[in-house]
Amino acid sequence: MARTQKNKATAGHLGLLKARIAKLRRELITPKGGGGGPGEGFDVAKTGDARIGFVGFPSVGKSTLLSTLAGVYSEVAAYEFTTLTTVPGCIKYKGAKIQLLDLPGIIEGAKDGKGRGRQVIAVARTCSLIFIVLDVLKPLGHKKLIEHELEGFGLRLNKEPPNIDNQVPQSELDLDTVKTILSEYRIHNADITLRYDATSDDLIDVVEGNRIYVPCIYLLNKIVVSLTQLKIPGETTKSPEKRQNPRKWKLRKRSWQQEWWRHYLAARGLKMKKSRPY
Repeated sequence: MARTQKNKATAGHLGLLKARIAKLRRELITPKGGGGGPGEGFDVAKTGDARIGFVGFPSVGKSTLLSTLAGVYSEVAAYEFTTLTTVPGCIKYKGAKIQLLDLPGIIEGAKDGKGRGRQVIAVARTCSLIFIVLDVLKPLGHKKLIEHELEGFGLRLNKEPPNIDNQVPQSELDLDTVKTILSEYRIHNADITLRYDATSDDLIDVVEGNRIYVPCIYLLNKIVVSLTQLKIPGETTKSPEKRQNPRKWKLRKRSWQQEWWRHYLAARGLKMKKSRPY
């Protein structure tokens, strides 16, 4: 697919290939039942009002970050794969209880099952927010690798669900391409309305219906120099191993800026107290 030139003549063929790949990936996410029973997973009981998962390669400082934010002990050592199971923690911020999950490190190929990566990413799919923790001393290409692994397992980071349901001009999709993709899913009679310039991937995501759209914050850990010296583009949050409370509260505030809902209740005849959300 990468070597195939993209034009109107090949759009239908590429869309068909993407649809078939998406169907195979769906089988990885929700495998068919069989003998042997399920293996041990990494999920823990969901508590609180929201859940934040720490995702990253081994030895990038996820356990130290959890200890700093929540005061929960998570084993730290100078070797990789120190954390072998999910370590939960909890913080309270502005009346809300937020569960933190220190997930085991993933490796390249996690979406295909390497290093029990599927079980780890399956827990990440249940989170309200994801922290991708990066080691500033490691190649920044790790960011792209982690995004690739998560998206390969049905996670969409910092994206909105496709609004495919006012017809607008399309640069990629045409009638033949849409028919080819839908026929792969045995859909031969449907009304498709494209509300923006959509891609074949957007259409496949809607048909699959199992994509998880979750906000994500990228953390540069183990940082010893300023971001201006590193010349790193984009929005990041510094997370040094030194336990500095001002930066800890800054990270909590940054997490709170996500689109989370707060509900308030008031007895009849009384005013609502914004200091007591429910």
